[in-house]
Amino acid sequence: MKKTIYTVLIAVFTTVYVSAQEIKWVTLEQAIELQKKEPKKIMMDVYTSWCGPCKMLDKNTFHNEDVVKYVNEHYYAVKFNAEGNEEVNYKGEVFSNPNYNPALANRRNSAHELSRYFQVQAYPTIVFMDETGELIAPITGYQQPQGLELYLKMFKTDAHKNIKTQEDFNTYYNAFKAEFKS
Repeated sequence: MKKTIYTVLIAVFTTVYVSAQEIKWVTLEQAIELQKKEPKKIMMDVYTSWCGPCKMLDKNTFHNEDVVKYVNEHYYAVKFNAEGNEEVNYKGEVFSNPNYNPALANRRNSAHELSRYFQVQAYPTIVFMDETGELIAPITGYQQPQGLELYLKMFKTDAHKNIKTQEDFNTYYNAFKAEFKS
């Protein structure tokens, strides 16, 4: 009996701990609605089901305790399948994937119209939007926690608005002190 109680308690605490370490993902439409009540920027993970680096980003970076805490506090987080079949209403326009092939659901498929709109050319891409849902920038490629931290903080503080050249970015990059643990 004691063994069962301990097992149940461990399971409950483990579940609470694990769920506390997850990013609160919403749809793009939900994020835009949430912005009306509490303005925050949007971080959108644009992925595909077949993409290895996308899976690494999800496992290694989006489950990092520091990333989870920072994103949940300062951003609305959106996961978007760049080759999926969902219809998305964004800025009064409906985006879909008219060439989607269900037989290719877990392999390369047609790119979603919203992916093209946000200039996504490779996977994974993290699309950042401002507090009104306007595109700031797409950041392409796998990001480790400290690499993502640079962009999360740069866009959160609007430091990107002062970066006009590669030299400006290099100066920002060299002065940046990462705080997230790997």
